[in-house]
Amino acid sequence: MADARYEDGDEGPLRLMAQEAGDLPVLSALLQDAVLPATEMRWEPKGRRFAALVNRFRWEDRDQARKQGRPFERVRSLLSISGVMAVKSQGIDRSDKDQILSILALDWAEGAEGAGILTLVLAGDGAVALEVEALEIALEDVSKPYLAPSRHVPDHGV
Repeated sequence: MADARYEDGDEGPLRLMAQEAGDLPVLSALLQDAVLPATEMRWEPKGRRFAALVNRFRWEDRDQARKQGRPFERVRSLLSISGVMAVKSQGIDRSDKDQILSILALDWAEGAEGAGILTLVLAGDGAVALEVEALEIALEDVSKPYLAPSRHVPDHGV
């Protein structure tokens, strides 16, 4: 894959955090249609940390790419969630090392005293539910953008 680019000095890698429910829609929108191999998710029970290395569609660049008539881009990003006490999943075949997952949204169900369940809603009725002490999510781009292999904007026919 060829590297795309960040505009010269105009923008750079995203580094965002969410620590309350009101912050979550922004991260959810940026992660919509991010894809990852199932093998790129890790839970560290002792460290109470869950991480996923995703290939994120650069929604923030979509309109500019259209305007300039250039290809759309993706970027490798690290999604990191702290304070994770338990992880449950459905619709993921752990024996399939080649399974590719697609994130549709992040969902938050608040519990007592700021704790709750953060769910990564996946295409195909899959989900990863993270029981967390508090909402503490980081999203950080860790590569240069690259040309989206599909060359088009993800479309769900909605």
